[in-house]
Amino acid sequence: MTDGPPGTGTRDEDREDSDARVIARSRDEPEQFAALYDRHAHAVHRYAARRLGPEAAEDLMAETFVTAFQRRHTYDLTRADARPWLFGIATNLVGRHRRAEARRYRALARLPEPVEHEEPVADRAVARAGATGVRRELAAALAGLSARHRDVVLLVAWAGLDYEEAAEALGVPVGTIRSRLHRARSRLREALGGTDPTAFREADAHA
Repeated sequence: MTDGPPGTGTRDEDREDSDARVIARSRDEPEQFAALYDRHAHAVHRYAARRLGPEAAEDLMAETFVTAFQRRHTYDLTRADARPWLFGIATNLVGRHRRAEARRYRALARLPEPVEHEEPVADRAVARAGATGVRRELAAALAGLSARHRDVVLLVAWAGLDYEEAAEALGVPVGTIRSRLHRARSRLREALGGTDPTAFREADAHA
């Protein structure tokens, strides 16, 4: 564990004691699973909040780790990093709230002014594009995506997964991820007048 807040463990530490090793130990010593929570709870909570709002994020984050704990005996221990697994669980849970998510984006799209502190990663991407007021337009564009396209683009853009990790999270081939991401970004660019606010580096998602 780290001395910092949940989810802020360094990747150097993770390499020394991988997520897979933590999960393996937790099969015989369930209390060891807390280390996985400490490493990733903050990131899962942030992802959930961006998709469903802060009110639902705490419950969804908790349910993600409860589900992960219950399934720890099925985890593929050859995969050192558990983030794709955890974000896949979280995304499946978001699937139970599709209507609420779409309503959230439509509501954001109707706001007269950008909401303070909403979607900081998207804000940085929009700022780089030199756009103003795109936040509302982005929300409307996301609401217009199909569930499967929205899942892919937000796993890459907001969870910071690469294509292979997103494929692992969703249980689909990498080629499917590339195809869905291409279509999603094309639709977002069309809706935003040529701006793609999701086309930023993975490192930005962790900043």
